[in-house]
Amino acid sequence: MAEYIQAIRGMNDVLPSDSALWRHVENIIRQTVYSFGYDEIRTPILEKTELFKRNIGEATDIVEKEMYVFDDRNGDSLALRPEGTASAVRLGLEHGLLTQGIQRWWYMGPMYRHERPQKGRYRQFYQLGVEAFGVMSADIDLEIILLTETLKRNLSLQASLVLQINTLGTSVARKAHKEKLVEYLNRYRHELDEDSQRRLHTNPLRILDSKDLQTQKIIHDAPKLGDYLDDASKAHFDEVCAGLDALGIAYQINPALVRGLDYYTHTVFEWVSNELGAQGTVCAGGRYDGLVEQMGGKSVPAIGFALGLERILLLLQLQQHEMSEPADIYVISTIGAPRLAALELARSIRLQFKDWRVITHCGEASFKNQFKKADKSGARWALIIGDEECAEKSVTFKHLRDEHLPQTKVAITELFTFLEKLRSS
Repeated sequence: MAEYIQAIRGMNDVLPSDSALWRHVENIIRQTVYSFGYDEIRTPILEKTELFKRNIGEATDIVEKEMYVFDDRNGDSLALRPEGTASAVRLGLEHGLLTQGIQRWWYMGPMYRHERPQKGRYRQFYQLGVEAFGVMSADIDLEIILLTETLKRNLSLQASLVLQINTLGTSVARKAHKEKLVEYLNRYRHELDEDSQRRLHTNPLRILDSKDLQTQKIIHDAPKLGDYLDDASKAHFDEVCAGLDALGIAYQINPALVRGLDYYTHTVFEWVSNELGAQGTVCAGGRYDGLVEQMGGKSVPAIGFALGLERILLLLQLQQHEMSEPADIYVISTIGAPRLAALELARSIRLQFKDWRVITHCGEASFKNQFKKADKSGARWALIIGDEECAEKSVTFKHLRDEHLPQTKVAITELFTFLEKLRSS
């Protein structure tokens, strides 16, 4: 007997028992971003490897260790997308959209990183991405953060998440800070954790985000980026903080908050939970005003964020948030002409009542077993078609959630009026 093939490690299946909660989350996301006036884009899962190397940064963990990269049959180096912003900018430049005024976009789908799988971190993971182009002022920072706060509220996660914010300033400020930071950390080089030692001369800002306790003690007294910010960067960040205060959005300023990608500038933020262990960041984003120019376009200010769907689902599950999608009608019938009549009737009901879920029993089974399956489906009502009903062009209607209500025989010609009254009651 041949061995069955299992899924690739870190690439998980979504089972029928979980899909209702996935749809619930996805539907809330779609409605929320739509209400803010953002338009959907869809980009390919595969892109040229150079797109991510150039824009994420060759010294980042994503490019150095995590990307899925391969040569196709033409010898071109391709990568499964590890994040969505670079693809969104590529789309905007390729189709000339970033020269057409302010752009507000969103997308949702799988991303890929070859990381060590653990709770809340997978090699195929799903993200909502939101990007806004063409606005330099702080009001777009506030809109983006307000959108994330609205998502948190609509998903009933108010108590689970804390907003942390920081500013990275300009590339000039970061360069000056980086020089002093590296100078300071070099004094403690052999006391840093292994990842931080590797990042010291490639991506030293990421060391500030280290979770290693010994490294955290060292960086406590490290030079602070805030000491190198120019007046314009400080004023921008002050305006963001004042706006959050005015909007009633609580936040914490976290000077150690950095982003793992090279293209971020000015405002950065994260929604963080203490319920998910090491993978506590649920949503993260910030400004990336230099990325479009870095990719060959004209300078266009931009800001965006990514939200991890699996981590949202984990939080909802921790709150005992379960979803089910019971049927509205279960159609019970006998084999032969009644079964064909049942299939036709179910089709007609679905066309008339497009928001209803109608299940037709298939396969041989007694009425008793069919009623058991109808009850398990959670259906409110059963429609029964036997030989007698088929001959009379009628159905027997039964309430499944209230045994005290009697069965009723209804002519097919009157059924839709009957069901419409039920829906309205």
